[in-house]
Amino acid sequence: MERSIGVIDSGVGGLTVVNEIMRQLPNERIIYLGDTKRCPYGSREESEIKLFTYSMVKEIMTYDLKVLVIACNTATAYTLKALRKELEIPVVGVIRPGSRAAISVTETKKIGIIGTEATIKSRAYEYSLKEINKELEVQRLACPTFVPLIESGEYLKVNIIKQLEHVLKPLKENKLIDTLVLGCTHYPLIADEIAKVFDEKIHVISSSEETAREVSVILDQNNLLNKNGKSIHLFLMTGNKENFELIYENIFDTTLSDFPDVEIKQIELKEIEESYK
Repeated sequence: MERSIGVIDSGVGGLTVVNEIMRQLPNERIIYLGDTKRCPYGSREESEIKLFTYSMVKEIMTYDLKVLVIACNTATAYTLKALRKELEIPVVGVIRPGSRAAISVTETKKIGIIGTEATIKSRAYEYSLKEINKELEVQRLACPTFVPLIESGEYLKVNIIKQLEHVLKPLKENKLIDTLVLGCTHYPLIADEIAKVFDEKIHVISSSEETAREVSVILDQNNLLNKNGKSIHLFLMTGNKENFELIYENIFDTTLSDFPDVEIKQIELKEIEESYK
């Protein structure tokens, strides 16, 4: 069997990255692990974020992977550099690709970043953006209520515009940005609603497309592209399987019964976490 692309996330948000990888690389097998039981990571201490991320890495590395994607901005901010040194396979984060995408479209060089509390606190996007272009002006805003809203599936059931307007008010009122980076892979699931809050007058950037492109380039450069057709994708989650399947079907616009090339399993990471300690 061909080696797989591994993708980890604190919950379901990384499925937006998986969706784009599948679109760009239809012959590749994906193994996805979402720590939905302990989501969100963004409100946790750095030590917990690292511990939980490493427990996911230890589990997913039991599979035969050729590249690992950290499809979580918070985990990327706090573990990417270390994991790149420790693992023998390429490791791709989502912050650098998102930064490049934002810089490619901004006209005023004024960019807004929204993300979890931990991602915003790390200033990882600001550092990444200014490393590429020091002239950029960056506005940051933590949106801690967004991930629970998405993980619960509430965004599929009720009108959330007023909730978003309340949280995003500081960025909308200053009218200083022309580009907004969704600094959490959950946020593309409510990207249309976020755009409406800004009257669709700004560029709303998701890192998913650019991240998938980076994975493609890495596989091509290392002669690792699968030329023999895809295998069954494996989706692992630690929490509620029902919620996961509901959001999965929303993202991929299909029911699981119509998608026979997918296997979904609920797993327990507790022993992995304890052994890491």
